[in-house]
Amino acid sequence: MEENTVINQVVEQIKAQFKDDSSGHDWFHIDRVRRTAKKIATIEQADVYVTELGALLHDIADHKFVENPDEAALTSTAQILSALNVPQKTIEAVQHIVLNCSFKGGVEANKMKSLEGKIVQDADKLDAIGAIGIARTFAFGGKFGAILFDPNIGPMDHKDLASYQKNRSHTINHFHEKLLKLKDLMHTKTAQKMALKRHQFMEDYLIEFHHEWNAEIN
Repeated sequence: MEENTVINQVVEQIKAQFKDDSSGHDWFHIDRVRRTAKKIATIEQADVYVTELGALLHDIADHKFVENPDEAALTSTAQILSALNVPQKTIEAVQHIVLNCSFKGGVEANKMKSLEGKIVQDADKLDAIGAIGIARTFAFGGKFGAILFDPNIGPMDHKDLASYQKNRSHTINHFHEKLLKLKDLMHTKTAQKMALKRHQFMEDYLIEFHHEWNAEIN
């Protein structure tokens, strides 16, 4: 099967699976990650086809939504791609991306080895910061019942994934526990450059948020 045909088939499956998500992990998030990853892959001279497939499938085994995410990453990826007669070598390359893409609290060693996987990680992180990242953060917090802000509860320094998953705090803490760290976790020079503006946008937003929270008169 031709690569474009495979991509189109995967797009239709992922659209159907994620079209009703309201946590910020919907089809439009996946499509933004895909488009960003393709652009970075072209600049960084990576395999665009593997990168695009990895981006399209990167959330099918997210630990926030799936039990046994490692198993799901391997089986779901293989089922989708083998049904489209994708070569085993390509399937394994995409499995590696899906298996290792998630942030996982930023406390586990990054096991991503391939350039294509690092690009998908970068694109996914870029969609978690900046204006889109702010919107997605509040969508996620609202979906899972997090309060907006409590000045009496400071951010936590999570030591492991279990702590990160269990101790969900108010939404503003999520900026400090995850989002503001992402700029320094980008792999590629292209993503590092893109992250600077988005990171600064979040910094400015938080300053304004606290001004308004404290009823300050400018």
